[in-house]
Amino acid sequence: MADEEEPRLFVNRWGDTSDPASVGRASYRDECVCFDQAKPHPRARVGFHAERQDTSTAGWRHLLELIDEAVEDGREEFRPLVDLSAEERRQVITLPTSIAKLTAVKHFVLYGSNLVRIPPEIGAMTSLEELTPYTSYRLHWFPYEITRCSKLVRSTVSTRALFGNYMLRPPFPRLQPPRVSVTDLDLSALDARRWGTTAIRGCSVCDRPIEQGGLHQAWISLRVATDVLPLLVNACSAACVSALPSGAEDYVQLRDCKTFGVTPDQGRCTDGQ
Repeated sequence: MADEEEPRLFVNRWGDTSDPASVGRASYRDECVCFDQAKPHPRARVGFHAERQDTSTAGWRHLLELIDEAVEDGREEFRPLVDLSAEERRQVITLPTSIAKLTAVKHFVLYGSNLVRIPPEIGAMTSLEELTPYTSYRLHWFPYEITRCSKLVRSTVSTRALFGNYMLRPPFPRLQPPRVSVTDLDLSALDARRWGTTAIRGCSVCDRPIEQGGLHQAWISLRVATDVLPLLVNACSAACVSALPSGAEDYVQLRDCKTFGVTPDQGRCTDGQ
């Protein structure tokens, strides 16, 4: 029609980090059914993703190479997933510990990832100012160590995918009982379904080696940069848990609960089972 408006182009805020999987191609990430990210089910039982990272895949090896390149050239913006194929992106469900060497990176873009967890080594990214894991719908929590990124002021997170988010109030996974000793626990080969992660090295609070103390897990919701994030704490002692700051206002104060398995309910701690 003559009076029809000309098509308009809208700016993609993340440039070339948009969905790399075109129509008809295999999906670049797996479906997540941990909880309904569209409507609340506050009494539903939830758990951790149990997948282990396959370090023999092409995607993992490619990611290691990209990190080494970024460390070598000292780049300030790092968008590793852009350089991975759709199949390679799907193969990456966590990040390698070598991200600790990315001390020059100010903006870390993980848009549309297949990640289910981020390692605590992200806390070593001392120059990090902005984190963009937007539309990473399988990423439900972050390590407490991210609070060590003192320059982090901006984040873009799909908050409906987070445990305990304010809009849907999905529950948190129940954590394991505290241990005063870990001598009978292989900290390098943990069951992610039980512990949330496959390896625990240092205390989230004091950075002391966990193997020298015990293991006390706790949840806490804190404002990190732009968003309130659910943070998993792996502490070496009850004293370190007690040293945690107060949680974000209007969010459940999980560290004060008598049980670690809780359901957010109007700011109160209730048994989620």
